[in-house]
Amino acid sequence: MKIFFPKFRDGSHSNQILCAFLISMPIFSYGNCIGWMSPMTLLLQSKDSPTNVPLTDVEISWMAALPYFVCVPSTYVVAELGDKLGRKFALLFMSTVSAVIWILKLSSLNIWVFIAARILVGVVMAGSCVTCPTYIKEISEDSIRGSLGCWGALFFTTGSLFAYIIGDILSYQAILLVFVVVPVLNFVLFLLMPESPSYLIKQGKDEEAEKALIWLRCRQKFHITIQQELDFIKKEQRNDEPKGTFLLKTILTDKILFRAFQIALIAALARELCGAVPVLNFAADIFRLASGVTGLMLSPNQQAMVLGTVQLCGATMASGVIERSGRRPLLIITCLFSGLSMCILATWFLLNEFDLSPPGWIPVVTLCICIFCDASGLMPISVVIAGETFSYKYRGTVLATTMAISSSSDFFQLLFFKSAAKSIGVYSAFYFFGAMCLATSLYVFLVVPETKNRKLEEIYHDLLTKKEKKDIENHLNDAN
Repeated sequence: MKIFFPKFRDGSHSNQILCAFLISMPIFSYGNCIGWMSPMTLLLQSKDSPTNVPLTDVEISWMAALPYFVCVPSTYVVAELGDKLGRKFALLFMSTVSAVIWILKLSSLNIWVFIAARILVGVVMAGSCVTCPTYIKEISEDSIRGSLGCWGALFFTTGSLFAYIIGDILSYQAILLVFVVVPVLNFVLFLLMPESPSYLIKQGKDEEAEKALIWLRCRQKFHITIQQELDFIKKEQRNDEPKGTFLLKTILTDKILFRAFQIALIAALARELCGAVPVLNFAADIFRLASGVTGLMLSPNQQAMVLGTVQLCGATMASGVIERSGRRPLLIITCLFSGLSMCILATWFLLNEFDLSPPGWIPVVTLCICIFCDASGLMPISVVIAGETFSYKYRGTVLATTMAISSSSDFFQLLFFKSAAKSIGVYSAFYFFGAMCLATSLYVFLVVPETKNRKLEEIYHDLLTKKEKKDIENHLNDAN
């Protein structure tokens, strides 16, 4: 394994940051894929559509929803790739798929080619939520693990906003050419990056793992922290050896692993059921209703830019403060404010049902609060917590399973939310989302342990009941 980037000063975080940056670039490309739909939907459905025949609402709906459907099985495919062939191979595979997406769109304007490209977006989405956070966790020191772990949300929102902006500036072909350059360049640069030390040790490549850690930590070969970290990774993997090979069954039957899995799953579902997805779908209506009071008229793509900027600010804040605040406080606060904003938005819709004409600025403010809280709390922290509460053996399976379940919920929300909202009232739906956020805030406060700078043994000890802790203490006393 040859790494051609120079080492920085002894003990510097620079190499970890550089590696995490390149690991996160496929997430930027995934953001490009999702953001591309906003400006291109208008173009593809207009009389100036590059396809010559404008696309129908049904075709656009399926193009928007397909990635979430394909993501469900793809999470297990990319998790298996990462476990069997290495995190680095899985990430290079993601960059290749990202490039193929844009090459397909450049090569043909046929609707079936567009659909095939959107199917591949589901693969990149899966890797963005499974491979990338796992890889970042395994190359990062405890002191910066949370900040780097939040880069997934940061790079996704940056990628989406970038797509909104250039979609308003460049031509159809120029946009695709810009997007194809990103994964190709990342593929070439990432060939110079190290494999995950945890994967190398699992494969019995201790010497390569040591070299990877020396470069990542910017340390000398015989530095004590390198050996300590290698010993800890080996110990963690030895502790997992006696457990079963069917990982999901082991997780569901082991008492502590199942409690940790419940936390990861609830956090992932809360991320998707906090209202951010339908709020983004209702954004155009909310801006239109508010324009009568504020006088602010924005095109749909300009609205997307506003929301993308709010998301980017939230993700940036999360990356900057998570190591100071910890995971729990930030998650509790953002869920609480998101829940309150959803309830206020629901009340605004309810008052409109009775023609009471509440202020038009309220939905815009609550919309921005919800999007900001999602980007600064549930979106990044749910992934960070899932990565920190499981060892190497289970990390990929847990992230794949929680992502598959949450992607299923997104798929059904995108297909059925508007029709369901019409039948039960949109205010009822937003009250539900508000209640979900408030319940999640309470759940995190009561159940979820802090994972910042903590080892698995410490986290799992917090998941024990008082009775179980007392039994362990009694057992140790008897042994002494």
